[in-house]
Amino acid sequence: MPLLTGQVILITGASSGIGEATARRLARKGARVVLTARRQKRLDALAHEIDPTDTNVLALAGDITIDADRRRWVDETLAKFGRIDGLVNNAGYGTRGPVEIVPVDAVRLNFETNVFSLLALTQLVLPHLRERGDGCIVNIGSVAGKIARPLSSIYDSTKHALEALTDGLRGELKPFGVRVSLIRPGFIITEFVEAANAASDPIMENAGPYAPYLSGFRLGYDKLRLVAGHPNDIARLVEIALTSDNPAPRYSAPFHAKFFLFLRWLLPKRMLEWVTRLKT
Repeated sequence: MPLLTGQVILITGASSGIGEATARRLARKGARVVLTARRQKRLDALAHEIDPTDTNVLALAGDITIDADRRRWVDETLAKFGRIDGLVNNAGYGTRGPVEIVPVDAVRLNFETNVFSLLALTQLVLPHLRERGDGCIVNIGSVAGKIARPLSSIYDSTKHALEALTDGLRGELKPFGVRVSLIRPGFIITEFVEAANAASDPIMENAGPYAPYLSGFRLGYDKLRLVAGHPNDIARLVEIALTSDNPAPRYSAPFHAKFFLFLRWLLPKRMLEWVTRLKT
């Protein structure tokens, strides 16, 4: 079983939520963590908390959708630590709203952040893992990657894409000793939720013929808050994936995530659609 002690793990979206919790957990287990996100002050504060000596942590602000920033993250990681042992693809962006009225630019930004930029960073890291014949990639997906919801199909479709990307990558890298896993969080209360709400508000406020269905949509989210998980639930699964010789292809948490995925397997498609449909 791989040990985290001394392992260099690059984490995207590390300034809050799942990424922040993951950084803390992996650092406690002895990993050297590379923190990336857009907010330098948040990263610096987290880095100082994790290791005031600055020996085993590196905070690198930047935008994952910018090629120069992605390349700088990898170059500076190698310059300080000389290696990369793992990548946690956690950075994400979400927009909700009816497909008919979500601006195409917003759709592109969802895919740019959640799929294309994730893929581009992975391509930069992979040669260093493959050439050593070791390492691990952990992609943070979503239950939404298997159960698309009305008014959330743009974001959900990016997570569907990540399911396929992760599966294909796992098969490609197995001969080289590089492990790949996908984690499917359910509803986790983080700053991501508020950011998605803020990005979606202008769309939701001008929903036109879809406006009568918004109350049902919001009621569903309110109910999910009652069973919401904590970022540490997902950080624990990241640790398991990184330290397993043969990690599971997929992990999910908290309990309601596993329950919904079980329902998807159990129920006929039409019944599942009835469960998730909009109600006025």
